[in-house]
Amino acid sequence: MTPAQRSLRARMAAYALHAQGGTSTGAGTAAFLSRFERQVDPDGTLAPEERAKRATYARKAYFSRLALRSSIARTKKARPDRDSGRAVEAGDDDAEPRPAA
Repeated sequence: MTPAQRSLRARMAAYALHAQGGTSTGAGTAAFLSRFERQVDPDGTLAPEERAKRATYARKAYFSRLALRSSIARTKKARPDRDSGRAVEAGDDDAEPRPAA
């Protein structure tokens, strides 16, 4: 089976799963999101509306932090290798390093 055929087969399976309405990620998603509520209100003393509002901001901060770290990592990967003086573009893991400009 070619890679394209494997990809098509996996896509068909995903569509079938979603068509049945059962991706079975609800419990995991709920557990992940509840961590932000526990983070902003560990004692459970805030009003539910305020807790939800603060949890939303905590979640946004978390994902913004991930995005920043990802951006920094991609920037470092695209920079020249300090030891060899060569640069490798991000995503070119299999490519030969090219001389820095």
